[in-house]
Amino acid sequence: MVAEKIRGDIEEAKTDIKGSSLEVFPETEMLKERLEWFQDMKLGVIMHWGLYSEAGIVESWQLSEEDEWAREPIAWRDDVKELQRDYWGLNKLFNPNKLDAKKWAKTCKEAGFNYLIYTTKHHDGFNMYDTAESDYKIGGKDSPYTGEDPLKLVFDAFREEGLATGAYYSKADWYSPYYWLDDDTVKGRRASYNPEEKPEIWEKYVGFVHNQIHEITHNYGKIDLLWLDAGWCGRGKENLRMDEFAEIARDDNKELIIVDRMMGGRHENYVTPERKVPSIAEIPDKPWESNIPIGNDWGYNPNDTYKTSQELIETLVNVVSKGGNLILGLGPKPDGTFTEEEEKIMKELGSWLTIYGEGIYKTRPLEILDEDRAWFITQNKEAYYAFYPLTKSVPDYVDFESLGILQNDVESVISVSTNEQLKVCKDQIILPENISETLGCYGIKLKKKV
Repeated sequence: MVAEKIRGDIEEAKTDIKGSSLEVFPETEMLKERLEWFQDMKLGVIMHWGLYSEAGIVESWQLSEEDEWAREPIAWRDDVKELQRDYWGLNKLFNPNKLDAKKWAKTCKEAGFNYLIYTTKHHDGFNMYDTAESDYKIGGKDSPYTGEDPLKLVFDAFREEGLATGAYYSKADWYSPYYWLDDDTVKGRRASYNPEEKPEIWEKYVGFVHNQIHEITHNYGKIDLLWLDAGWCGRGKENLRMDEFAEIARDDNKELIIVDRMMGGRHENYVTPERKVPSIAEIPDKPWESNIPIGNDWGYNPNDTYKTSQELIETLVNVVSKGGNLILGLGPKPDGTFTEEEEKIMKELGSWLTIYGEGIYKTRPLEILDEDRAWFITQNKEAYYAFYPLTKSVPDYVDFESLGILQNDVESVISVSTNEQLKVCKDQIILPENISETLGCYGIKLKKKV
């Protein structure tokens, strides 16, 4: 099972994620239906891709002088000012001339992903789409890239494959002169000045952010999800007038789900535990999505260590059995291609889901969960599904009580991979002697009585 080391880039939630708001807003009824749709999809992919891919480092975090953890154990450059200068100049090198958005979409579809989150801009302020608000962008005046707007290419390709689309957007922008002032102040993740003391500068930043959100949500067709990062920016001193922000975003996307990560309240429509699967005691009251990178880093790192397909499949069934979604992080290389490790993992994940996806997609958890249960259980209207990790020896039998399912509610039991009906002896399900699966979890389907 995936066990993630907590890093310095994980922002603390502004409210208890178990608590859900009882307030009613104009979008409340719409979101009830849309969040059911979201919870049906179960598996998504998030693409962190930008200048940090060219550098091969932990996204853009090394730029922040106060975030010393990001430059450990070895900084990209010894001197932080030299690091910032060289990093900002990567826009002159970054040229993803091998980007094949249709191949991306086909690969992700075959892997079993149902939705995409694409990074339009990380904290470094480099725009991975054709914004009119800044020339610090892919295809800008200093950029060698001459291809079509990658956001358009990617969104169009993923929609053609039937996948939902979403945009990651950092509310912080360390390149903007309205967020990090051009002075000698030590720079951290937050604005380098007090916005309450310099309201005229902050208002320029608010206008910049609102204009970019208008571009992303108006110029690229229907968008399903807006995934907002920089969970320290938006309220308090760094007030982005989020109600107005959301009105802009939903102007052309009436059913848009907004994820104002770690901020709580009205605009965090679902919550996103990072690099972890919640325990049963930690399961949020709101819909939720564990977000976990396939490697150790979110963006491309040539020396990255990748999780195994087995780990990721077990993580998926664990998350889904608790009622959550899982979004896996891919870090495309600077040329726009996936790594061999990512390709292999996605192929194996897709092969398993081709067989067992019926017990993953459009399912919900049991009403009563048990952390000690050996099997992961999901259900839909027609059946229960029980999954057993192949990292352990599959037992000869399993009784209904240990699954948390009433025997009287079950009509028949089937081995999902072979469609073979399994024998039930008293209160025990007799499992096959020879299970041919070598990857992921073995699964049985318990048809409900009509």
